[in-house]
Amino acid sequence: MSDNMNPQEAPREELIQHPAKLLRITAMVRGLLEEVRQSSLDDAGRKRMREIYESSLVELKDSLSEDLQRELDTLSVPLERDPSESEIRLAQAQLVGWLEGLLHGIQAALWAQNMQVRGQLEELQRHALPELPTDTRERPPGGQYL
Repeated sequence: MSDNMNPQEAPREELIQHPAKLLRITAMVRGLLEEVRQSSLDDAGRKRMREIYESSLVELKDSLSEDLQRELDTLSVPLERDPSESEIRLAQAQLVGWLEGLLHGIQAALWAQNMQVRGQLEELQRHALPELPTDTRERPPGGQYL
């Protein structure tokens, strides 16, 4: 995009291709983080959590734009083959934090877009409605009243 182009006119890639999928993965990752916080994992549990974490990242990237994929790659921590519980908790917490930040950003963008549309609608309504006279002497002649 050039500097003199209006961002609203520029073609833009959708940031989220599959919003419902993103929400489902976010809910699952939050739930897993709570599970890891509340229970102690054995070796098999830690291995399974690592697999779920890695598959969650792959599925998330499938739903995101290239920019967000790169951001997620930069921020996500690859887990070792045999991660400790604290490593799993940290990786999950970091992912949950990133996802919540992404969702808050989406909500803020939608709110701003809604406010912009509301302002445009109010402006159209002001220009579309004829001005009403403020003084009764200025009123155009109307029908007769009994």
